Amino acid sequence: MYLDEIRDYALSLDDVEECFPFGEETFVYKTSGKIFLLAAFDEDQLRINVKCDPDEAIELRERYSSVIPGYHMNKKHWNTIILDGSVERNVVLDCIKNSHELVGKKK
Repeated sequence: MYLDEIRDYALSLDDVEECFPFGEETFVYKTSGKIFLLAAFDEDQLRINVKCDPDEAIELRERYSSVIPGYHMNKKHWNTIILDGSVERNVVLDCIKNSHELVGKKK
């Protein structure tokens, strides 16, 4: 997946704003003023951070070697997905949508 596709999908969700509080290289997406998605390039690999249900977070890490505990985030509630092609597109999009819903519930 490419950043453009991640960006377009994130912005298609309800009540989403894009910002750059951590610099131009880290795209941050918020809903209700709270972060639900971060996207950044690291060593030529696109990585995203998404919020997850703790049980789902563990399940995804066990299923995919490119899903790791959230980089610079609460490891229980966040996953980092390295977009190297090993995680199916629909799984990545579902993770983004679920993260948006989890964060949006906390209004």
